[in-house]
Amino acid sequence: MASSAGRFYPSYETCDQVSAICPVKATTLGYYPIEGLNAFFAAGFGLATLVALGVGVWKRTWGYSIAVAAGCLLETAGYVGRTLLADNPWNKNAFQTQIVAIILGPTLICIGLYLTLKHAVTALNPSLSRVPPRAYPWFFVPADVSCLVIQAIGGGLAAAGGRQNPGLLQHGNRMIIAGIVLQVVVLGTFGSLGGEYLWRVKRWIGTSGQHEAVPGLWHDKKFRLFVCAMAGAYSTLFIRCVYRIAEMAGGWGNHIMQDEPSFIVLESFMVLIASLLLAFFPPGIFFPYMSHSEKVKGAGESKPQTDGESEGTDRAVEKNAAV
Repeated sequence: MASSAGRFYPSYETCDQVSAICPVKATTLGYYPIEGLNAFFAAGFGLATLVALGVGVWKRTWGYSIAVAAGCLLETAGYVGRTLLADNPWNKNAFQTQIVAIILGPTLICIGLYLTLKHAVTALNPSLSRVPPRAYPWFFVPADVSCLVIQAIGGGLAAAGGRQNPGLLQHGNRMIIAGIVLQVVVLGTFGSLGGEYLWRVKRWIGTSGQHEAVPGLWHDKKFRLFVCAMAGAYSTLFIRCVYRIAEMAGGWGNHIMQDEPSFIVLESFMVLIASLLLAFFPPGIFFPYMSHSEKVKGAGESKPQTDGESEGTDRAVEKNAAV
């Protein structure tokens, strides 16, 4: 759109393809996204979506599976958008889709993480937790949704502002940063509470008087794989959020935002790794205490447990199912 002085400013409103007056450098990203790599990410997130949904229906882990699948579905849409941008960086719809979907997707994926801590605490030893098990989802899920809402509002303001309203664009950018900062705080709090709780359980396991089913669960290979997968997903999502703060801090089109290698490593791969870990190490299989399926009653039969431990685990599962 021309200014009052008659100068032309390339924007998503005035440009629809790359040309001499609408160079790729003038786009927000400033480059042609790598088509094959972004198609790979779209396929990876699509696979994670299907696996999360399939296992969720099979094992009836509704909350966890819906959150993870919804986040992965958003990521899939985002990378489809980036794949389209490889052909035309001035594709306005593709640009807006990838911005919104890739910013909001990880927030939903984090909800899957937050839902696991309550059940782990209930299954191991609620008395060792700093807060009641029920309080974990009641605090972290609304806090995460708040991050989602703040970022969504910020994205809407930024999209509405554009180059024509720099003030509104700046306010939108600040809201997105605020939402991501809040997400880092929420993730940090969750990691601190979860890590400290597991450390307390580890110390307590060697003492006398613990429930006979707990050592069997603590040493169960599937449960340990589940904990490691959750820890890996947590770490990659945390790295991604810290990167996003740095990326957004310089405003739209800054040098970090226009650096695709850092985006691929610190955003794309981090979220994809987290998504695949959450999808392929689901609680319905590796931590049946979270499953609503009637088959969860057989979880206590997993080795290495004695007959007494198996009976104790069954009682613990029944108790947890009622929570």
